[in-house]
Formats: sequence, C-alpha cells, structure tokens
Amino acid sequence: MIAIQDVKKLSSEEYLSQEKTNLIKHEYINGEVYEMPGASSAHVTIAGNMFFLLKSHLKGSNCRVYNADMKVRIDRLNVFYYPDVIVTCSEEDKGLNYYKKYPQIIIEVLSDSTESFDRGDKFADYRKIESLREYVLISQSKKRVDSFTKQDNNLWILESFSEEENLVIKSVNFNCAVSSLYEDLD
Repeated sequence: MIAIQDVKKLSSEEYLSQEKTNLIKHEYINGEVYEMPGASSAHVTIAGNMFFLLKSHLKGSNCRVYNADMKVRIDRLNVFYYPDVIVTCSEEDKGLNYYKKYPQIIIEVLSDSTESFDRGDKFADYRKIESLREYVLISQSKKRVDSFTKQDNNLWILESFSEEENLVIKSVNFNCAVSSLYEDLD
C-alpha cells in the first residue's frame, strides 16, 4: 500500500471529513491515507452474494449487515478500514452513521494485491476489536473460504471450507453452500 498523503498526517476527524466528499474510497492508518484499489467483477459478485445471503438470514434480528461502503473504526490503533461485508449486532453501532466500531463478523474477498495484507497486518489490526468473533476470507481464485473464529481464551481457530461444503458462521447461526458465494460468476 502506498500512502496518498505523505506530507502531512491527517487527524481522524480530517480524514472523516474528507472521506464524506471523496469520489474514491481511502483507508486510514494512524494519520496516513491509502487509496482503495478498484474491485474486479468477481470480487463484487462474491461480496454481493455474501451480503445478500447474510442480509436475508438476519432479517428481523437486531443485527445489521453492511457492504464495502461502510468503514470499521479501530480506536486503539487510530485506523479505519473498508471491509467487504460486516455484521454488527451492537446497539452502540446503530447511532454511528459513517463507520462501525463493534463488528461481530468481518468478511474480506481476497484479491492478488490484497491477500497478504488481509491475512497479515489487517487481521492483526482486526483482532484488536473486542466485539469481533469471526473473520472470514473468501478466495476469488479458488472456491474456498477460510473462517477464523475467536475462542473464549482469545485464540483464533481456522476452519477452511471448499466448494462442496457449507460455510458455517457460528456467531449468527449462519450456514450456506460455499458454491452459492460464487453464483453468477462468468
């Protein structure tokens, strides 16, 4: 990732103000602003399928599902990210219009340019979110999903799901065929 703003670091308030009017999304890491890369058709389709399936499953619950236009704020690190899909069941998040602070589930669709960051430093940052229970990574290149689930002792357990299996997201009692995430791909 290459910082856009090298001369002067921005405060989180300056970042939020600018982001409301920017035509291009930017992530924010402790004062530095990073332009978000454009997404492929496959990326958008997979993220959309995941959003739709979760939204349908959680209809009528106190949980809300958001797509890639909603930021996650990590106060402890002074960071804002745009995950592909988030689920929050927090009452505190309902009053926050431009970002969410208490996601229960974060989902990222992997691309060649972001996979190592999503699996590495970004996941390390996400683990600082106390409310986070599950982190799901969906591959674009293979029909495979990796799901990390937080245990009571703060240990994260990895489960991988292949095309012929069902993805299980335990914290919201969600279950779907992995193949349904790849529906409508060319």
